[in-house]
Amino acid sequence: MRVFVTGATGFIGSILVPELIQAGHQVLGLTRSDAGVRALGAGGAEAHRGDLADLDSLRRGADRADGVIHCAFDHDFSRFVANCEQDRRVIAALGGVLAGSGRPLVITSGTGMGQPAPGQFAAEDVFNPEHPNPRVATELAGAAQRDAGVNVSVVRLPQVHDVTRQGLITYLVSMARDKGVSAFVGEGHNRWPAAHVRDVAAVFRGALERGEPGARYHAVAEQGIAMRDIAEVIGRGLKVPVVGLSVQEASGHFGWLAMFAGLDMPASSAWTRQRLGWTPHGPGMLDDLEAATA
Repeated sequence: MRVFVTGATGFIGSILVPELIQAGHQVLGLTRSDAGVRALGAGGAEAHRGDLADLDSLRRGADRADGVIHCAFDHDFSRFVANCEQDRRVIAALGGVLAGSGRPLVITSGTGMGQPAPGQFAAEDVFNPEHPNPRVATELAGAAQRDAGVNVSVVRLPQVHDVTRQGLITYLVSMARDKGVSAFVGEGHNRWPAAHVRDVAAVFRGALERGEPGARYHAVAEQGIAMRDIAEVIGRGLKVPVVGLSVQEASGHFGWLAMFAGLDMPASSAWTRQRLGWTPHGPGMLDDLEAATA
C-alpha cells in the first residue's frame, strides 16, 4: 500500500514510517523542510512538500495514496483551540479526496474522548460529542467524514513516551527544573495512561491495514499511572522536592497544564488488543522517565 503520512518526521511519525516500510508499504511523507526531505529519503520514504496550513498540498498527497495516516498536530498549547480547529479542516480536506473510494483514513485523537465519566476507564466504544476538551473537534470531523462516505478510523493516544519525550509529562519535567519543585494535585491519585512510541506506531499500522470504517483504537499499554508516582520519579531524578498542591494552587504552578494536571484519565485497550492482535512490548513510562531525568 502507498501510504501518505502527515507528521512523518515528528515524534511518532519518525517511528511509524520505518514501521510501515518494514511491513512492505511505500510511504509518502509530508514535510515542510529540506531537512525533512533528507531524513525521509535516507529512511526509504518519498517526501511530499507541504504543511497543515496548506490544504491543497494535503489533498495532493492524499490523491497519490492508497491510504492516509494523519498523525500531525500542532502542540503549541497556547493556541490549543485554534490548533484543534485546524485539525478539523485538515481532516475535511483529506476526507474530501478519499470519499467513496474505500481508501482508509486513520486520524489521531486522545483517550480522554472515550471516557464515559470522570474517573472511569475510557473505552473504544465510547465517544461523547459534547466533551469539553477542544480536541473533540477531531472526532467530530472524523464522524462527519464517515457520514460522507470516507473509510475513517481513529487512533486515540495516551502519554506517548521514550527516553527523550513523555507526552505532557515532558512539560512537567521542564516545570520542575525551572521551579525547583516537582508537583502533583491533591493526593496525586489521578491517573494518566501511557504507551511507548514503538507500540503506538504498531497500532497505527494495524488500524491502517485493517481498514475498519468507524473503528476507534486505544494505543494504551499502561492503563493509568498515578500522578504522584510520576512526580516522585521526576523529583528523584532532578533532585528537587516533591509536593502536593491544592486545586487553587495548581493554576498558578502549572499554567496552561493545570487543565490536565488533576484529571483522572485511566483508559482501557482491551478491545484494541483483541481486534488488532496487539501486544505492547516497550518499556514502561516510569522507566523511560527515570532514564530521561537521571
